[in-house]
Amino acid sequence: MSQRSVRLLAATTATLLMAGVFAAVHDPGSRALRPAAALTSLDLTSANRRTPIAGLYDWSKAGYRAGAALPGPAEINPSATCQITAAELASQFGVVANDSADDSAGLQAAIDYARTNCSAGASYTRLSLITLPAGTLRVSQQLGVDADYLIIRGAGSGVSGTRIVFRPDANTRYDALTPDGSDWDEDGMTSGSAKGGWIWPGRGLFRVQSRGVHSSYASEYAAAPANRRDLFEGTVNVHWKAGLKLRGKPGDTAFAARTGDTVVYLASSGSLAAFTAGSLVNVRAANSLSFYAQQDIQPADGTLQNIHMRQQIFTVAAVDTTNRTITLDKPLEYDVPVTSTSDGSAAIDGAVYDSKASPIVDPVLGVGFENFTLTQEMPGLNPADAVHNYGNMSPADQMHGIVFKWAANSWVRGIRTEMTGSHPIVTEEAYRLQIVDNYLDGSWNKGKGGNGYFRGSRVWDSVYAGNVTRNLRHFTFQWSASGNVAIGNDFDSDVNLHGGWERNNLIELNTVTVPYEHRSGSCSANCGEEGGGGPDASTWFPIWWAAGKKAVKWSGSSGPRNVFFNNTMTKQVSAGTAYTPYYADHQRIYQFGWSGTAWRHLAVAGTPIPDWSGREQLTYTGGNGIDATRTDAGQSLFLRGLTPGLPSPTPTASPSASPSPSPSPSPSPSVSPPPSGCLTVRTVKTSTWSTGYGMDVFIKNNCATTTLAWNVQFDLPAGTTVASHWSATKTQSGQHFTFVNVSFNGDIRAGQEEDFGFNASGTGNPVNLTVR
Repeated sequence: MSQRSVRLLAATTATLLMAGVFAAVHDPGSRALRPAAALTSLDLTSANRRTPIAGLYDWSKAGYRAGAALPGPAEINPSATCQITAAELASQFGVVANDSADDSAGLQAAIDYARTNCSAGASYTRLSLITLPAGTLRVSQQLGVDADYLIIRGAGSGVSGTRIVFRPDANTRYDALTPDGSDWDEDGMTSGSAKGGWIWPGRGLFRVQSRGVHSSYASEYAAAPANRRDLFEGTVNVHWKAGLKLRGKPGDTAFAARTGDTVVYLASSGSLAAFTAGSLVNVRAANSLSFYAQQDIQPADGTLQNIHMRQQIFTVAAVDTTNRTITLDKPLEYDVPVTSTSDGSAAIDGAVYDSKASPIVDPVLGVGFENFTLTQEMPGLNPADAVHNYGNMSPADQMHGIVFKWAANSWVRGIRTEMTGSHPIVTEEAYRLQIVDNYLDGSWNKGKGGNGYFRGSRVWDSVYAGNVTRNLRHFTFQWSASGNVAIGNDFDSDVNLHGGWERNNLIELNTVTVPYEHRSGSCSANCGEEGGGGPDASTWFPIWWAAGKKAVKWSGSSGPRNVFFNNTMTKQVSAGTAYTPYYADHQRIYQFGWSGTAWRHLAVAGTPIPDWSGREQLTYTGGNGIDATRTDAGQSLFLRGLTPGLPSPTPTASPSASPSPSPSPSPSPSVSPPPSGCLTVRTVKTSTWSTGYGMDVFIKNNCATTTLAWNVQFDLPAGTTVASHWSATKTQSGQHFTFVNVSFNGDIRAGQEEDFGFNASGTGNPVNLTVR
């Protein structure tokens, strides 16, 4: 568990350290004093969304089905054929909790059954359901989830719920590492014409992606060994097979479309069969030297790549087969040259690269994950050694939790992850997802190659809300991610605009509390930053922005108009010091990469910065890349109100939901109360001011048995009281205070910590501190 829950920096009278960046929170009654915790169960539906604000991006259609409520009981297919109960998982598919057997084949068979027997007649209002049993399931292979309109639902994410333990087998672990053994080598992982990069961002426990193989690879797929077959799966969607080249628009023949256009001109040859109204298409603009120069990148700065850094998934509104055009459901956010040289640029590495309109031939639609815990088991490794360790502890095991690729209108809610191999949740070409109310804790690999993120890559029009992350490297929007909303999350790592022309994302109402130790130099082995460089001496701040000359190592600069609003962000600048507010004006709209009218690279005195590292505290307003000229009196630019919506559905146990016990069950983890004396408590004062202070309280389980609840008590001297608190329930009798856990932090596994916090009015410290 993390060393820190959300921090609330209370009122201080600190000196203004930097205009608009570091600032003191000076009003004890301001919204900055709200409890710094994830805002869960928000009403994210269209009815609670603000009318688009003039001059800002329109986020009103973000998330599941453009603002629809996530499915409830009424959306489940009533047919028993398409509801696989926990008892049926046991009797028909051999999936039995707590029997120590490998459940990979049984779970995959259940998913395949739903795809074969239910997906064709399913819809967003007629969803199939697989109900997982309470207890521990064991998985050794990646599970391919390509059944449309399917919910995989556990019995809860607490200790008494469903726990999926992933221990990758020899065919799932990476057998091709870089020469120094520090990272997965996707280029060295080959089979016939296929490379490991085809399965980027890598393998996971659940992979929401088509397994369709393009006909041209059928023989190679059949001949591939078991640990290479997945390289060919999904190739029906790859742009080099499905994509169509483009042609110039009338009167502007160097470009197939411009920013603001909705019509894209397709090449004069090639089948249009995959383009239909209502289908999905990725419009991919070729990089050019002119586009790189716009990002302050020249050939001498690094390897320039023939790739599609600017891209986005759209819904096709109309197809004109006569004029060979497609009409998109909303305007383009970037220019689309016909090729990498049609804008007047010289060729990159002497090769001309084509822009494309690439239909998503076989998208996976309407998949939801709900109410279970997943973890990747790594014998011989200690989770405590992964805390503030931004290296790779086991590079061959860089498996993710849940991967979404070529997926749309899907969701994750009520999931808990504990120590995944790399990213707990990751996207790569995904559209209108809703990732809500999850608790994501820890990764075995957070180092070289870009591991251990809560990663939003090539994701569009999606919502990330009410999530808590602990012990991860970053929360990212990257690689052309656009139109996304991150609201009400609680991060103890930075919000990272990672590069690749991510743009038009809204980051608001998040609590971002970054300790000094959150830095690339905190690393024990296989260290390094993205792009192959070594750790630097800086410490990550609550915001990270990709400067062109830095991020060209892996993509390119951050793009235009990424908006920060009403976040509570704090940074511990030096070891052991108090946390200091960062971009603390809660009513000011900070638009990164924006001049007020157009894209602008962050700059100092007009000169683009080469790297964010070491420049996090500089001022970029006033024409230097951050437009902070606007304010808004509301709490949210996205929502009309912050009252909770309906809670996530509680799994309904079937009459025979308890499978027959194994002859020798071995439940994991134990849920018996720990012996007396197992819990210890410590306090950390996070901030002080003339009339009070902020404090975090950490409860540690020192025994081998998981605790289910905790109770902390202390006294405060006369004249001091608790003004506000978070992540606990408080009762008070005179000067005696009792705090007990809330739903998400009562269970503490062996050797782990949970925490809560409070703000004191008065300067007296707690005495008679006890825990049980």
